[in-house]
Amino acid sequence: MKKIVTLTVLSFLFPVVSYVSAQEFRQYGNASWYGNSFHGRPTASGESYDMHEFTGAHRDLPFGTVIKVKNLRNGREVVVRVNDRGPFIKSRIVDLSRAAASMLGIVSRGTARVSIEVISFPDGSPPLSPL
Repeated sequence: MKKIVTLTVLSFLFPVVSYVSAQEFRQYGNASWYGNSFHGRPTASGESYDMHEFTGAHRDLPFGTVIKVKNLRNGREVVVRVNDRGPFIKSRIVDLSRAAASMLGIVSRGTARVSIEVISFPDGSPPLSPL
């Protein structure tokens, strides 16, 4: 009986673990940014959005995850902390604060093709090595 319970618990945890590990190295897609009209409003994490901070919104990564975002067009990089949910447009993988977008050089264009890479999770742990 104990074996069955253990296997059942593991079968529920395995999809979560594999999903997180698929997210932890790199994603490619489009980034956008949000600014003035959201400044001071609460984010999904409960923090107030500050367009001058280096933060971002991601659909799945835990709040507090630190990610490196690289603009694939010009090579610029910025490190942001995930504190919100989004983006809500399917073709985008991250929404950035105005400050982060400015560092990447995407404010005037509005969007850019980027890669995102997890630097650390909220507990401070680095991503796992690939198998």
